[in-house]
Amino acid sequence: METTIGAADSSILITLAIPMFFLLVFLELIYGLATGKNNYRLNDAFTSISLGLISRFVPLLGIGFQGAAYAYVANKYNLTLLSSSSIFVWVFAFFLYDFCYYWMHRLHHEVKVFWATHVVHHHGEEFNMSTAMRQTSTGFLWKWVFYLPIFMVGIPPEVFVGVAGVNLVYQFWCHTEHIPQLGWYEKIFVSPSNHRVHHAQNKDYVDANYGGVFILWDRFFGTYIPESEELKPIYGTAKPLKSWNPFRANFDIFSEMIFDSTRTKSYKDKVKVWFSSPKWRPADVEKEFPIIKNDLENFEPYDPEISNQVKIYGWTQLLFLLITFASITMTLGAQNYLETSIFACALVISCTIVLMALEKFDLKVFPEFIKSFFVIIFFAWSGLINPELLVSKLFIAQSVINIVLMLILSTFPEKFFTLNLKTQKNN
Repeated sequence: METTIGAADSSILITLAIPMFFLLVFLELIYGLATGKNNYRLNDAFTSISLGLISRFVPLLGIGFQGAAYAYVANKYNLTLLSSSSIFVWVFAFFLYDFCYYWMHRLHHEVKVFWATHVVHHHGEEFNMSTAMRQTSTGFLWKWVFYLPIFMVGIPPEVFVGVAGVNLVYQFWCHTEHIPQLGWYEKIFVSPSNHRVHHAQNKDYVDANYGGVFILWDRFFGTYIPESEELKPIYGTAKPLKSWNPFRANFDIFSEMIFDSTRTKSYKDKVKVWFSSPKWRPADVEKEFPIIKNDLENFEPYDPEISNQVKIYGWTQLLFLLITFASITMTLGAQNYLETSIFACALVISCTIVLMALEKFDLKVFPEFIKSFFVIIFFAWSGLINPELLVSKLFIAQSVINIVLMLILSTFPEKFFTLNLKTQKNN
């Protein structure tokens, strides 16, 4: 049972849906370009996709203890397990899961220690379907607590995994600006319109619309806010991250809490800072170390200018990222745990180097060279990895190509590269 329950974040529905997710991203990009309403940028989209794929390694590697906790509760405290063959059990579980999701999601916005694991999803200052992929890698720490009631009432683990997968897949399409308000539908279900409100940092929109599939919970508990035609949502967080670095994205609020709790002189505030509202900080720390927040009247999204070399490098690495991740997940049976872990680390390092380049004008030539040479040597001759694995061959091939690519891109001047590979969105 532990293995089954622990695989809730790895539902087969999510795995099967990933190609559909990328197809929808591609179609939305094409639609935006064709209509002059493109809201994709290389840097923002690459960050969202990278964070999403990195987060998938958490369930793939079995990181966390939610499986053991679920199994313990299901075995020791549940009622008699309900029948997984009953349609009523599935419908009940679907509603109960979304109800638990609502409270999990709401408290992740209202309590700072929970917000620290959820904020990653809200850093994006564009709102498109790639934003749905911008997921946390630290959610395993305590998100699971909110779903324990599902097992306590006797929902079988296979039913839990199924409804969890459907719930997550449903939410993907709600991350778009191209679908207008949908009338009666929005009185019952979460829609792109009311989810745009959820992602907005406008003062009139914050802390609203937490439902996953049903907006009914928000309407019932007083957290529903409709989208206004007079107020365009401004996306992102009030405290801007201003970075594409995946480590900063995942640990920014954690570092803030540690900083505030060690600097404040009040012992009460040292504890309170962890369980307060995300907006609250100790008065003495706030006075001495103020945080600059966005000026929404003059808001400009974080979009540092980069060279054409970096654009070519970025698009190339995005292609490598998608191919390599797909290969890792499709050939898990051929890999041992150590090999999968090494592949995951190599992919995270690769993404980080690229995202660092997207923050600056110049290429990260030295880090890329070092990483590529190390991958070739380690993957081919360390003995810890089977060099005959498809993923090993892909990493080695990618490293060779990257070395050649970096030599070409760093040798010729900027004006040599005239491809119009835009990172700016169309206005």
